[in-house]
Amino acid sequence: MKILIIDDDPGLRKSLSLILADADYEVVQAEDGESGLATAIEQQPQLILCDVRMPRVDGLEFLASYAEAGGEALVLMMTAYGSTDLAIEAMKRGAYDYLPKPFGADEVLLTIRKAEEREQLRKEVSRLRQEVRADARFGEFIVGSPAMRKALQIVEKVAKHDSSVLVTGASGTGKEVVARMLHRESPRAGAPFIPVNCGGIPEQLLESEFFGFVKGAFTGADRDKQGLFEAADKGTLFLDEVGELPGALQVKLLRALQEGEVRRLGSTETLRVDVRMISATNKDLEQAVEDGEFRTDLYYRLAVVPIHLPQLSSRLEEIPELVKYLLERKSRRLGVAVEGVDAEAMEVLLSYAWPGNIRELENVLERALVLTDGPKIKVDDLPEAVRRPAPDGPSIRVDSDDLSVKRHGARLERHLIELALDRTGGNKTHAAELLELSPRALRYKIVEYGVE
Repeated sequence: MKILIIDDDPGLRKSLSLILADADYEVVQAEDGESGLATAIEQQPQLILCDVRMPRVDGLEFLASYAEAGGEALVLMMTAYGSTDLAIEAMKRGAYDYLPKPFGADEVLLTIRKAEEREQLRKEVSRLRQEVRADARFGEFIVGSPAMRKALQIVEKVAKHDSSVLVTGASGTGKEVVARMLHRESPRAGAPFIPVNCGGIPEQLLESEFFGFVKGAFTGADRDKQGLFEAADKGTLFLDEVGELPGALQVKLLRALQEGEVRRLGSTETLRVDVRMISATNKDLEQAVEDGEFRTDLYYRLAVVPIHLPQLSSRLEEIPELVKYLLERKSRRLGVAVEGVDAEAMEVLLSYAWPGNIRELENVLERALVLTDGPKIKVDDLPEAVRRPAPDGPSIRVDSDDLSVKRHGARLERHLIELALDRTGGNKTHAAELLELSPRALRYKIVEYGVE
């Protein structure tokens, strides 16, 4: 362990150096706060012994400058008789402890060893926290596909910033899980996370839910009520199904985001709010903007960082690990012990299209856990719809007298487009990804083939 001594008394520096060297510490010295700061930055000690009273730059100034420079060493302040108040002030500003002069060798070494133990404990707690956060971070997301890896890399990068995030993806892909992950990994983690389903609140109640109201604002308003923005102050407001917001509320939501202020219904007073906004939708919001159903300015305010979650059918390589994780979690909750899924059942799970995505997989596995009699889930434990899925659409029959590749190719292309739109709930952006077409090319073909 390297220790830096900062003191303008050369005799004290020498005696301390001898004490510490005898205890097998590496010692460096500086004669005042100014040279001590330069030495600390260059030598990177793990602990600093610094006098409070020194010429040019005193102990408190050194402490402030060292913290500003990003120094991480523990700092012990040394004080002469009558300087205890200064030492306590230094501890308020980040010093670990103080040593009153005069002090003996045993006292110095005991204080340093306590500091060492404290630092080791802090590092261990930090390590354990990182492990817990890592376990919680990915949760039911198994990163096995490039698309999922890309999505979670964006989540990790943007979590620590306050930028608005728009999470897109079909129902059941885990949009709210991502929103909670963004909140949990952010500096706002200790503040509220307020989720709201924009499609689940009657339109006439949306404004009062978002902005609150004061007593007497309307019939039945017999008390003041805070809105969702106030409830999420200093935290995160998660707008699920944001594409369902009516036009009138879109305007008011945009103003609240731009101004950082809300006004309760019936009130003339504006309230400042500090909210990080995360939104989610399974709709094609870009198309909604083009169609005039969603405000362009609100879209760009919400989609500063877009994150798209791919469908489970496009990342089938993740299913074995995902099944293992979900079975472990659900078997603990249900108190049912299983060893996993047998090979035949796994083949069925890998062959199914999973239109309901992870949510449907969870449902299927929970049902199988409840019904299974053996140590492993078998094909017979799976629902009929998974074992023998209905065809995605009408089959394409070829007339033996008509062998035109052009005509049959167009018919197949139309059929695939219909399947993709059906699988994505009409979301053209996501359907284009499944079809490996550009959104513009897909829109052109939809018009060309008259796809409804």
